[in-house]
Amino acid sequence: MYFPPFDNQNQPIIAANHPQVPLVYFNIVKLKQNEQFTYAVPGYETCIVPATGLVDVLTGSLTVEKLGGRGVDVWDGEPEGVYIPSGAEATIACRSEAAEIFIAGARFEEVLSPFAVRADNLDLVQYGSDETKTHRKIKHILGQKQAGQVGRLLVSELFTVGAGGWSGFPPHKHDTDRLPDESRHDEVYNFRFRPEHGFGLQLLQPADGTLGKAFHLVNGSSFAIPAGYHPCVAAPGYEMYYFTILGGLSQRPLVQFFQPEHAWQIETIPGIKDMIAKFK
Repeated sequence: MYFPPFDNQNQPIIAANHPQVPLVYFNIVKLKQNEQFTYAVPGYETCIVPATGLVDVLTGSLTVEKLGGRGVDVWDGEPEGVYIPSGAEATIACRSEAAEIFIAGARFEEVLSPFAVRADNLDLVQYGSDETKTHRKIKHILGQKQAGQVGRLLVSELFTVGAGGWSGFPPHKHDTDRLPDESRHDEVYNFRFRPEHGFGLQLLQPADGTLGKAFHLVNGSSFAIPAGYHPCVAAPGYEMYYFTILGGLSQRPLVQFFQPEHAWQIETIPGIKDMIAKFK
């Protein structure tokens, strides 16, 4: 499902119990200095990640001050996040002149404990190469390091390294629970480009291998993936970023099934096996 950039007025882009991607939740909140936003999502654990700006977060007995701090865009500093337990109320207060905040969520009933993820606790991965046109960097906010503290939610930021290139390649899917070969994870992206007038394409191909569809990505586009193979590509001359939310049906670790006719390229892309292992 493709969502062009629009003013969502702090209302969810992917609401709880969405008919096509019920395992995930996504909202973008924009605040000005001293404004606050309070929310709770029953049945979903969430993670607050400032895209830009500086915020305080209050949830239960936990207060996290000066979260974030990136400047003009998502390239301007490191991400930080706060894990919010399932159904818990959280308040975000803007401390900078303005802030844009991602709220990622996954369906999960058990109530765990809130915690903050600071920049020095990110799980960083860089893989691919310019030669294979797959060079990218991943910053896991809720990744392998937080295993045991989170129920079903995975949250990361993915950057193409250099201008142009493929991501999510070789094509893969994760729409069916048939372990150990594949897990069911719904997924949502929000894209940004540098410069902002850059663009890319998102491919979505059915699992039966029939002809897929391509979607025009611009700065601020969102895309939800209920099923199918889903690589994407940035046009030459532009850097691409996408905020990534994954929610698992029966487990948190992601098991990707690579499209058989392209899976051989796993052996040609430097570091990709380490990347695959980090989505746990």
